[in-house]
Amino acid sequence: MKVLIVDDEPDIVELISYHLNKEGFSVSSAFDGEEALAKIRKEKFDFIILDLMLPNVQGMEICRIMRSDPKTKNVPIIMLTAKGEEVDKILGLEMGADDYMTKPFSPRELLARIKTVMRRTSEKKTEETVIRIGKLAINKETFTVTKDNKPLALSSTEFRLLLYLVERRGKVFNRDQLLDGVWKDEAFVEPRTVDVHIRRLRTQIEDDPSNPKYVKTKRGIGYYVDAEA
Repeated sequence: MKVLIVDDEPDIVELISYHLNKEGFSVSSAFDGEEALAKIRKEKFDFIILDLMLPNVQGMEICRIMRSDPKTKNVPIIMLTAKGEEVDKILGLEMGADDYMTKPFSPRELLARIKTVMRRTSEKKTEETVIRIGKLAINKETFTVTKDNKPLALSSTEFRLLLYLVERRGKVFNRDQLLDGVWKDEAFVEPRTVDVHIRRLRTQIEDDPSNPKYVKTKRGIGYYVDAEA
């Protein structure tokens, strides 16, 4: 894992680097805000340890810039500061820092905090990538669905249809709405096509397709996934 330490105190950078290197991290450093931003824009880091008070560009501004950039918005950040005021902690967290430590600090505690933040970030990423509903796990990155941890052979259209309904749980969609949302601009698609794909989808995901638990029918209106699912 590649870590960038941003601090204008060489002793602090050396101390943190020593302990991170012992743990097997790849460490880079920057001693002012401009240098930090240049490295962040040029290289890919897995974690940033960021001092609040920096020459040229303040740590708070670096945090804001990172969180507004799609390429760096999810990179975990722990902020360091010599200040102990609660307001600085709140501002740092509001700007998007994942955690906050006040100097002086224990290197062992910093390592523990890094591991905690990384675990939390990893769990969050998994939650965003995989939607779990009952026995189903829908992976938005690999476009796969498993039931009881066994892969299902869904077509791409069936996958898109299931994902569309699951991401909008609680809302009922008629055929035309599903055609617009799932099939979009595909030509020559009949409204009844929706019914055919719903039936095929149910044979894959439901224990009893005639009494569906996941994709349900609102008689005379359309299809939906229950909000409580």
